[in-house]
Amino acid sequence: RYRGLTLVLTFLCYTSYHLSRKPISIVKSQLHPNCSALGPNPHNNSNSSAWCSWAPFDGDNYKELFGALDNAFLVAYAIGMFISGIFGERLPLRYYLSGGMLLSGLFTALFGLGYFWNIHVLWYFIVMQVCNGLVQTTGWPAVVACVGNWFGKGKRGLIMGIWNSHTSVGNILGSLIAGVWVSSAWGLSFIVPGIIIAAVGVLCFFFLVEYPEDVGCSPPLHHAASEEEDAGGATTTAKDPEGVTSNEGTLSSSGQSSTERSDSPKEPGEEPEAISFLGALRIPGVVEFSLCLLFAKLVSYTFLYWLPLYIVNVAHFGAKKAGDLSTLFDVGGILGGIFAGLISDYTGGRATTCCVMLVIAAPMLFLYNHVGQNGIGTSIAMLIVCGALVNGPYALITTAVSADLGTHESLKGNAKALSTVTAIIDGTGSVGAALGPLLAGIISPTGWNNVFYMLIAADVSACLLLARVVVKEVRGWCGSMARKRGYKEF
Repeated sequence: RYRGLTLVLTFLCYTSYHLSRKPISIVKSQLHPNCSALGPNPHNNSNSSAWCSWAPFDGDNYKELFGALDNAFLVAYAIGMFISGIFGERLPLRYYLSGGMLLSGLFTALFGLGYFWNIHVLWYFIVMQVCNGLVQTTGWPAVVACVGNWFGKGKRGLIMGIWNSHTSVGNILGSLIAGVWVSSAWGLSFIVPGIIIAAVGVLCFFFLVEYPEDVGCSPPLHHAASEEEDAGGATTTAKDPEGVTSNEGTLSSSGQSSTERSDSPKEPGEEPEAISFLGALRIPGVVEFSLCLLFAKLVSYTFLYWLPLYIVNVAHFGAKKAGDLSTLFDVGGILGGIFAGLISDYTGGRATTCCVMLVIAAPMLFLYNHVGQNGIGTSIAMLIVCGALVNGPYALITTAVSADLGTHESLKGNAKALSTVTAIIDGTGSVGAALGPLLAGIISPTGWNNVFYMLIAADVSACLLLARVVVKEVRGWCGSMARKRGYKEF
């Protein structure tokens, strides 16, 4: 019951985080629309093609200014993420998460109030984006740590793959909600999501349970199997130094299992020390997956912030229709995250699953750019496929992989590493998330083809950075098969 409650609450929390991030990508096309399509300037006889645009985005450099808005949020998010994980290990997650959500709602709404207050200075919107980027870093380390505290490694990939659909659900809802007011009063496209995330933050404050021990439940087993399970999925029993074995946990000399002894709430004296930043970096795989996520998130966030504008410019759809169509990329992301989690659970190869999807994604991105706008049916199919292949590895790394590494065997059961490891991986990925939209803003004036070449290069780089971990997984599979063959022959 508590596990289900934790999944639902953290799902709602991060859905609302992404719901509040999405409106900027929908509103961009309204801040600088094609005014000539609306007829002559009603205010004077000027032939200006930007008379209906919202200053300061009415100049020819509007794409660069949009890139600056995206970058303000994402750079602040990337910097704040490395700090956020450290605080997340040392502060009550419930207070930390709900406080961050209330502040996120405030700054999201303040951005939208710029419309009603008739603000036309760039610095106001930049400051709101920076503040929002900083406070939104409270979300991801906290929700992954909560879920990791309640779920062991066995089916973590599938469970967290389904759970991670909150990202895409939030993007879809954010697009649809923002689309309601984008053409009439775009300020409401920010104010309503701001109210929603603040309301969910209040819900989280009253009902979220951080640790199983807090309510007298047993913690999950993160390492109840031998190396054979890690390599190929075979489960064996855990063995203690005195030779007593148990599938549920190590037995003490009194015959009581460790999971049974943890039924009572934690005592303050038993709290382990939170892991240091450098200590988290030494965990095998953290550096490789962090750098891989940098490039994978670069691709994903470029689509998040620029896909609606790309559809408007290339397919010549209206702002609302382009926003609605862009949600199909997130639908594909839901399917890709679930598929990646299921396959990685079955094979035990998180890195290999990511690498294969990244390899297939590169030619799919090329095809979408060249044939994706040939018809509405083709566009829908390509958006779903590209969304699955781009967001699948990103979802797997930020959820199951982060939780696996945050409960790695080298930590010897110390649960005070989940938030820090998650923050390092997602913080490094957020550097790529900041670079992607910025590069798109710089490159897009030279043509959308060049933007897609940049995305394909990033996809290939993400795959190459996982090569060492993939080789290790393949060797593990080969060793497992050899041992099984030897047992049969014996």
